[in-house]
Amino acid sequence: MENEVLIFGHKSPDTDSITSSIVMENLERKLGNENAKAVRIGNVNKETKYVLDYLGIDEPEYIENIADGQNVILVDHNEITQSVDNLQNAKILKVIDHHTMNFVAPYQLYYRAEPVGCTQTVLYKMYKENDVEIDEKIATLMLSAIASDTLVLKSPTTTAQDIKTVRELEKRFGLDINTYGVEMLKAGTDISEFTPEQVINIDSKLFEQGNKKFRIAQVNTADLDSIFKNQVYFEEAINEDIKKENLDFYVFAATDIINSNSKIISLGNDAPVVEKAYGISIDNHTAMLENVVSRKKQMLPPILNALNGDINL
Repeated sequence: MENEVLIFGHKSPDTDSITSSIVMENLERKLGNENAKAVRIGNVNKETKYVLDYLGIDEPEYIENIADGQNVILVDHNEITQSVDNLQNAKILKVIDHHTMNFVAPYQLYYRAEPVGCTQTVLYKMYKENDVEIDEKIATLMLSAIASDTLVLKSPTTTAQDIKTVRELEKRFGLDINTYGVEMLKAGTDISEFTPEQVINIDSKLFEQGNKKFRIAQVNTADLDSIFKNQVYFEEAINEDIKKENLDFYVFAATDIINSNSKIISLGNDAPVVEKAYGISIDNHTAMLENVVSRKKQMLPPILNALNGDINL
């Protein structure tokens, strides 16, 4: 991999993370970078597998770490805690993202992060800016990621740019985000074959604020009861992660894609911060967050604000 430019998203990759790696590889190659290669640093979830199978695309190669000096491009993330091992010794050439910036590099690089609902919305703009042709396969990858990140344009993270991108792709290729997107989301909610440990790591992100370290994990479902009938087993898996990673608290959110609510499990020594952040009462380690579906825009910011405030933890 010495001469390759590895392109990857975050750990516990979601559909945006995997498809953006593939789409960015295609863009780089079209612009003359023959060494560009999409890879992944986590397992492909069922929703993403549905997309890749639908299009007949192989999963990107899995890597655990990278060598010193490896050329890389980051998509759909910029935080080192969410990235590949040894990233601090890599040469980051580009970052394409839509998350809050938590990134410092001691050298110049191409950095592009826009306040939109999905990395693919940014990539769509980059294709147009560089006059690179978008074929139906690339268009479907883009549409899939936007449908995933915005819950078919229902999430509060959805922006006018996301909607514009979707409508242009639908019109040009005869695609339908509502029909295809809902089927894709439903495919991703089947966790019947997963262990509790696997479920809580389907889409889990590590965050650090001040001297506090915590995780927010999220899984989509069409039936909250099917998740919480196994609450005791999820709590065992969460407590094991808290112990293993020395976390201050852990939030596991099951998001109802039908009714646009999330039910959470909150555990850890500093779990009370979650009550204060959301203005709720935790009962049996759980609470319902009405009209909350977005980790980035609705779950994380109140916790960060609480940690930054005068809260006695």
